[in-house]
Amino acid sequence: MAAKTTIRVPHLGGIEAGYAFSGGGYDPAKPTCVLINSMCTTVSLYRDQFADEALTSAVNLLAIEPLGHGATRCPTEHFTYWDSAVMALQVLDQLGIDRAFALGTSQGGWIVTRMALLAPDRIRGLVLLGTSMDYESADSRAKGCWDPKTLLASFYDKWAAPSGPNPDDFVVDDVWCGMVASLGFGAAGTPDLVSFWTSTLKDVYRGDEGRRKLKMALACLLDRDGLCRRVRDITCPVYWLQGSDDAPFGTTVPAEQIKLFTSSKEATLTIIPGGNHYLNATNPKEVSEALLKLVNKYK
Repeated sequence: MAAKTTIRVPHLGGIEAGYAFSGGGYDPAKPTCVLINSMCTTVSLYRDQFADEALTSAVNLLAIEPLGHGATRCPTEHFTYWDSAVMALQVLDQLGIDRAFALGTSQGGWIVTRMALLAPDRIRGLVLLGTSMDYESADSRAKGCWDPKTLLASFYDKWAAPSGPNPDDFVVDDVWCGMVASLGFGAAGTPDLVSFWTSTLKDVYRGDEGRRKLKMALACLLDRDGLCRRVRDITCPVYWLQGSDDAPFGTTVPAEQIKLFTSSKEATLTIIPGGNHYLNATNPKEVSEALLKLVNKYK
């Protein structure tokens, strides 16, 4: 489900940001890792990481729901991934956390990379999961990446304005919920997992507020800018994990893009055999090992 706790930050006139801490809350004696979830998911995407005692005994896990997701609410309708990055940094401010590692799944990878660009002195290292630093350019599509504008633009058009006499009757449909699960979890998408995320999406994206929230989350995806020219300025270490069965982005583009982090202390790509798009959910063991390795080396 969505985060049960929110915190107010000043960006865009005052955002209520949904977040969750592992364990009993922030322990200043331990390093912190920010976790940013994938498209249309919530802090619950990181249930396996929160349940990993070896991980949580070593690291504070702080999952933050980006704009357009979960319990996060914004007074302005329009926002971008850069705004979600600023918001996440301001959540750290409000919680009194000066520096942190950051892990992002799919769109979360684009957001945590933006955090490192905006605050290079605050982000100690990045773990990127199932992602791409490009927008869905012709070059990316020619190398096996998906084409979301062709696949998803009709949903945006459908959600662009209220439909029916009562806008608050809106509930996201089963087709969209099924796409989130199938693209993200692939063969690992059990009936229980699909049911959980269908229920979560229908709870978050309901009523006219939910429709507008979902519309703008999709607009961020369809209209996002690429980061390929910018990542050369990132100096912190980068551990990129990509599943061999990643449906949206494949493995060709990540193998090229990891080489663009020319200023990073360390930049590595690991292909996880059989891994799907939401690697932290389909391959939690490998993800926890990578995060612990990064934290122990650079804390």
